[in-house]
Amino acid sequence: MDVAQSSDQRRLGWLLAGVGMLAVSTDSLWIRLSEADAVDVSFWVACCSVPLYTGLSHRLEGCWPLEAFRRHPWQQLVIGALSGGSQLCFVIAVTQTRVANVVAIVAAVPLLAAVTAWIWLRERISRRMGIAIAITMAGIGAIVSSSVGEPTLTGDLLGVLAIGGFSVSLTMWRRYPDMSRLVGLSVGGVMTVAALGYWASPLSLDLRAYLSIAAMGLLFNPFGRLALSNAPRFAPVADVALFSPVETVAGTVWAAVFFSEFPRPVAAAGAAIVLVGVFYGTSATIRPRAQAASG
Repeated sequence: MDVAQSSDQRRLGWLLAGVGMLAVSTDSLWIRLSEADAVDVSFWVACCSVPLYTGLSHRLEGCWPLEAFRRHPWQQLVIGALSGGSQLCFVIAVTQTRVANVVAIVAAVPLLAAVTAWIWLRERISRRMGIAIAITMAGIGAIVSSSVGEPTLTGDLLGVLAIGGFSVSLTMWRRYPDMSRLVGLSVGGVMTVAALGYWASPLSLDLRAYLSIAAMGLLFNPFGRLALSNAPRFAPVADVALFSPVETVAGTVWAAVFFSEFPRPVAAAGAAIVLVGVFYGTSATIRPRAQAASG
C-alpha cells in the first residue's frame, strides 16, 4: 500500500470518527429532553436499534445475522457486552449528573484507547499523536476541574465506566476488522433489552419522551455508533479516539442551548484547548500526502 492510499484510508477513518462522534453527541440532548428514567430510555433505544441493525446487516452484508455471528461468536458477545454496558452507563450518568461533567469525562477516551491498543495490539502512536493526546488531556483537565463531582459523584463514576468500555471496544473493532459491525451492535442491543426488561416500564412514557427516544434510537445513536465502529478499520485506535472531544464540545453546546447549562470560563477555555489538540493530531499526514502527490 503506497503512502497516498494509506493517507486516504486514514482520512476516511477520521471522517467516520468525526461524523460518528458528532452524531452520538446528541445522546445527552435526547436523554434530557425525554425526561424519562434512564432504564426506560436505554430499553427503548435498544428496542429501536436491534431491528434496524439486523435489517441493515442482511441487506448490506449479504448474509443472515446469525451466519455473521457464527464467524466470530465470542468476539461478538464481548463487543455486545461492552457496547450495551457502556451505553447504559452513559445514559444513567447523564440523568444523575451535569451533562458538562459526562461529556468532559468522555474526552478522556484518547488516553484510555491509546493505552488499551498498546497493551493488546502493540499499536504504537507517533510522537505527534502523543503530543496531540497530551494537549487534549490538558484541555480536559481544565474542563473537569470546574465541574467533577457536581451534583453527584455516582454519575461521574458511571461516566468513567462508560468511556472504559468504549475504549476497549474500539480496540476490539481494530483487532477484528472483518467482524460484522452491525451484528456486534445488534448483540449489544439484545443484551440490553434482556438485562433491563424486568425493570423497565416502556409503556408509561409521554409523547415527548417517545419522540426524543425515537430520534436517538432510530437515527442519531445507531448511525453514529455504526460510523465509530467502522472507523478503526481505516485508522489507528489512537487516531479514532482523538475525535472523542468532538462529543465533549458539541455536548456542551447542546446543554447550553437547550438546558441553559453554561460551562464555566475555565471549561470553555479547556474546550478550546481540546480543539487545538484534535487539529494538531489530525494534520499529521498532510505532509506525507503532499510528498506522495509530488512524487
